[in-house]
Amino acid sequence: MTLEAVKKEIRKAEKEAGRIGNSVSLIAVSKIQPKSRIEKVLNQGHRVFGENRVQEAYTKWPQWREKFGSLSLHLVGPLQTNKVKQAMELFEFIHSLDREKLARVVADNIQKLGFAPKFFVQVNTGEEKQKAGVLPAKVDDFIKICRFTYDVPITGLMCIPPVNEEPALHFALLKKFSDRNGLKNLSMGMSSDFQSAIALGATHVRIGSAIFGERINKPIS
Repeated sequence: MTLEAVKKEIRKAEKEAGRIGNSVSLIAVSKIQPKSRIEKVLNQGHRVFGENRVQEAYTKWPQWREKFGSLSLHLVGPLQTNKVKQAMELFEFIHSLDREKLARVVADNIQKLGFAPKFFVQVNTGEEKQKAGVLPAKVDDFIKICRFTYDVPITGLMCIPPVNEEPALHFALLKKFSDRNGLKNLSMGMSSDFQSAIALGATHVRIGSAIFGERINKPIS
């Protein structure tokens, strides 16, 4: 697919789900992609991108901000506590808030910096041992801790369904949690399942390979 084809599919999925047109934000996930592919998408006018690693993002996005102007950057990968300050200075949205220690460090940096990006709580809907995220049974309590103990701005929830399970079940569960906690944003759906995610309420879809092609092991120019 191409960027334009993905956008058309998103608009189609919105219409089929009875959603308002252009209500879903397309995050072009550019992690480990050659810079030439990313610049091609930038030159097509797209301005919302997702990265997995803070340090990798710092090697390219400050320069592109100077060249292309306003950009919306989303951290969609795990966040280490020692990278919080850097992440908050670069990204407008962080999709991987998943533990109290991280929330505490975020809160400390909000006080020091005087500003904050918006945060999605990552939920481990499949309860996978190898995957980050808050377990379903602890989601409500964790959101309360973020809001009332640390005053961290929570804008929504994020999940990555298990590869061997029907993603719609996990999207529906995330929607249930968001409704219960009065959250408006749902970061869910990737290249293989974003239509289903949109049907179940996604406000942000994270699409990489369908836009850029398959990733390679190391970013090249």
